[in-house]
Amino acid sequence: MRRAHESSTDDASAGQEVRPRVLIVVQNLPVPFDRRVWLECQALTEAGYEVHVVCPKGPGDPTHETVDGVMLHKYRPSPAGSGMFGYLVEYSYSFVMTLWLTARAFRRRRFDVIQTCNPPDIFWVLGLIFGALTGCLFVYDQHDLCPELYESRFGDGSRFAVMGLKALEHLNYRTADHVIATNESYRRVAIARGRKRPADVTVVRTGPDAETLRRQSPDPLRKRGHTYLAAYIGVMGPQDGVDYVVRAAHEIVHNLGRTDIGFTLMGSGDCYDELVALSEELDLGDYVEFTGRVPDDVVKRVLSTADVGLSPDPKNPLNDVSTMNKTLEYMAFELPVAAFDLLETRVSAGEAAMYAVPNLVESFAKVIVELIDDEPRRKEMGAIGRNRIETELAWVHQRPNYVGVYDSLLRPETFGSAPGAEEEKNGA
Repeated sequence: MRRAHESSTDDASAGQEVRPRVLIVVQNLPVPFDRRVWLECQALTEAGYEVHVVCPKGPGDPTHETVDGVMLHKYRPSPAGSGMFGYLVEYSYSFVMTLWLTARAFRRRRFDVIQTCNPPDIFWVLGLIFGALTGCLFVYDQHDLCPELYESRFGDGSRFAVMGLKALEHLNYRTADHVIATNESYRRVAIARGRKRPADVTVVRTGPDAETLRRQSPDPLRKRGHTYLAAYIGVMGPQDGVDYVVRAAHEIVHNLGRTDIGFTLMGSGDCYDELVALSEELDLGDYVEFTGRVPDDVVKRVLSTADVGLSPDPKNPLNDVSTMNKTLEYMAFELPVAAFDLLETRVSAGEAAMYAVPNLVESFAKVIVELIDDEPRRKEMGAIGRNRIETELAWVHQRPNYVGVYDSLLRPETFGSAPGAEEEKNGA
């Protein structure tokens, strides 16, 4: 393993506080809007690390700012790509801007670690370049399995594209001094497909902040005159299955005659306009509300008012092994979850969810109605979900694993091995 340079030399000679420096790179969301990355930044800052982030701008964001001690370096985002050529242009632009801002940050002060967050899987080059030039370490925070993401979005697509994505993923694994996986399924991929040592892969789940995300007093106006409310929060892309919510709403309202149930869908994405058009086509204007992206206080009011949380992610190569953040957020708000029966969804939610037959609209609609009509069960499932968050899944329980990765890399004489090292010693 490469050893980090002594970043504190200049500061120590100047009599300043010695703090290891970390640069985090993320492309698909601005920070602090990216909740996982922001929790990671806060965890490192509180643990005594100096943290910088390179990411795209959100609306109205400045190019440089410091938020809660985290220094943010941002670039104007490229228009979102669609199709192979569009993604090539978007990612090429993002890579050039990220490389430029990273080089500028390194000129001002050298870093001990670069952490890159996928997708896309193109930033291993930063670890290679700056590792060779400065000796900094490279941490790969794998949020998605990009080959499976491609297959889930584009179906049979080009096998050459899948091969290329697997090659990029492998280069990240090969370059990384440590891999952070979001669940055990991803960890198994890193070990089997990525050929990483078990000691070099640590699971850090995207646990919600249990103190910030908790049920408040309901806001009856959010039900828009309906007796019950089913809510969705999250991205609206091809692999997210929000069309199953719209079609299930049609089944519930027009075929089952349940006009007492309203639906609120919060978020945006590539399919947003198509979903709005589908809702209008199915005559759901009085029942389905699309809010777009909304502030956190609106999310909290809606989820504190809702009766059921919706996780419509269909079964596909990516979703089956991925942890859905929205499912955990519903559980934090004591909402029972209606979901398709996926491997990692069961691992996360357990008895806090009721599971529909994968990819069947009628089954998903039936689950929603069954939950709506069984208030005692809803309350029991909500309590189970909240308890799982508080005792196991909340960020407070994930934070030690995350900070432990950095402590083991940069302070090994004090903190020892990264989480997971004992498994390798014991023959795991």
